Amino acid sequence: MRAIIQRVNSSKVVVDDIEISKIDKGILVFTGFNVDDTISDLIYMYNKIINLRIFEDDNKKMNLSVLDTNKELLIVSQFTLYGDCRKGNRPSFVESASANIARDLYDKFIELFNNDNINIKTGIFQADMKVFLENDGPVTIQLDSKKLY
Repeated sequence: MRAIIQRVNSSKVVVDDIEISKIDKGILVFTGFNVDDTISDLIYMYNKIINLRIFEDDNKKMNLSVLDTNKELLIVSQFTLYGDCRKGNRPSFVESASANIARDLYDKFIELFNNDNINIKTGIFQADMKVFLENDGPVTIQLDSKKLY
């Protein structure tokens, strides 16, 4: 599983010109699922995201997490995180989980947050989404459950 984490002042998802989700200050999480991902990948990423210390403390040091600050999260599925451009110019998505598998993993991932009453909003799986954000910092972090980076 891969995630791109962006600290935002605000973010929203629009589908068919209708705003379906919106957060104020918090984290926008783009998630992509690999063909080999399991529940342990989801749990690893969940723990990493909620404990990631990317919010500033009183000394202006990034030292606080979502849990420390009660910030919101917007979680959006994005299969293109597994786009492989090493060969040629057209991305290959053979490492991306199929839509059925990815949907199941996405739902289970969202469930982890809901089970702990973490304040989240989501996109719509497989929808043509327009994602708007005001990056704060900018702060953008890449995560990979296989710890490739």
